[in-house]
Amino acid sequence: MQNVIEAVEHKYQSKGLESKIPEFQVFFNDHITNDFNTLFTTLPLEKQYFVAGVPGSFHGRLFPEASLYVVHSSYALHWPSKVPTEVLNKDSPAWNKGKIFYTSGSDEVANAFAAQFAEDMENFLNVRAREIMAGRMIILIVPSIANGIRRS
Repeated sequence: MQNVIEAVEHKYQSKGLESKIPEFQVFFNDHITNDFNTLFTTLPLEKQYFVAGVPGSFHGRLFPEASLYVVHSSYALHWPSKVPTEVLNKDSPAWNKGKIFYTSGSDEVANAFAAQFAEDMENFLNVRAREIMAGRMIILIVPSIANGIRRS
């Protein structure tokens, strides 16, 4: 977050608007079982922003409509909202023998996870679109595998 804040401050300073640099509030999000206290103890003492923890799944709404200026997600969106049903169904061609990953699974297993990812991404982007102010920014860092790369 410090990098983002410094970039915004630099932009204001370069335009001669030092007196108009906004205050920053950073919301950290994780599942309700996360120990936010551990996170809070790792933050710098001299941080230039206010902090809050927001428990809940990022696959659903977390914030009021049009209330966010910047949304940033790093290395989290690859986690599905649920294991695809067909992967758990013994009668399905995508049954994965009780495993909840697809790296060594069949094409049917990979396709089931790909469909779940597509559904989750569409949902994530739709709920964030409601929460972010018009004309603002979403920054996403998502691990991926290029097409054509073998899974196993």
